[in-house]
Formats: sequence, C-alpha cells, structure tokens
Amino acid sequence: MAITPTRPAYDADERTQLVGWLDMQRDIIRWKCEGVSEEDAHRVVLPTSPLMTMAGLVSHLRWVEHCWFQVMCNGESAAKNPQFDQALPEDADMLVDGIPLAQLLEEYERECQASNETIAAHALDDIGKNRDFEVGSASLRWILLHMIEETARHAGHMDTIRELADGAKVYYY
Repeated sequence: MAITPTRPAYDADERTQLVGWLDMQRDIIRWKCEGVSEEDAHRVVLPTSPLMTMAGLVSHLRWVEHCWFQVMCNGESAAKNPQFDQALPEDADMLVDGIPLAQLLEEYERECQASNETIAAHALDDIGKNRDFEVGSASLRWILLHMIEETARHAGHMDTIRELADGAKVYYY
C-alpha cells in the first residue's frame, strides 16, 4: 500500500495540528522506506556514521518515541530502552544487523500507536511523570514539538541515505 503523507487542515485546533504534523512526519519515514531492498536498508553510506542506515534510523525513531511518550510522559521504566543502558555502546538503538526492515517498521508503527494513545490521554499542558530525568518535566506540548523536529530531521537524513544507497529520490513536497 502506497503511503501518502498528508498535512493537517489549515484551520485545525492546536492539538490536531501538532498530532497531524507528527503523524505526517511518521508517514514520511515509512514512505521513504517503500521499495528499499533489505541490503540497501542496512547499507552504510556515510563512513563516519556507520550506524546511520535506513534501518538504523527506523529503529532509533522507534526508541525515541518510547523514550518521550512512555518513559518521560507516562513515567514507565527506562530499563528496556537501549538509549538508557549504560552497558551498551553509544547509539545501541541503531544496532540492527540481521533485523529485517519490515520488522523494524512494524515495531515503529506499534510504538507510534502507543504514543498516540498517550497523547490522547493527556492535555497539552500536562507535565511528564518521570522525575529521574530533568526532561521528564516537559509538557506534552513540548514533547510533541520536539518529536516533530526529531522525526523531520531524520526524514531529511533518510533523503540522503536512500539516494546514496540505491539512487532513489524520495522527497516530499
């Protein structure tokens, strides 16, 4: 099924706009992965950033969603998130050798759904519940804005990675 990223309505309320822009960026991530081969999804094209592959970025974004919505906002334990495990190497959330892109996309989709459930359960001014980290006191509004920025930035990385990996140009206008 082809993904068509859609912008929120011009006159939508603030919550609808914020969630709409985040959902659009999430769709762009999935869209950029359409048609990429398994080999190209894991291909290293930036020698100084060997973990920044299409597959690595999808995995990273999955764990970023978990970090902000489940750990910071809901106050869940950070134990299962590799971003918090000091025993693992830096950027362990991008270590995806042997993990199929389809599996990573499914995990990302499930995490985005869980994030949207968290968003729906809170007011924009609600403050996160995690007091183990200073950023755990961010409002849901701040988290949404940050997640739009984070996801869009990595969508831009995917433009370059995809073009270098297989020549496909997957820009969104």
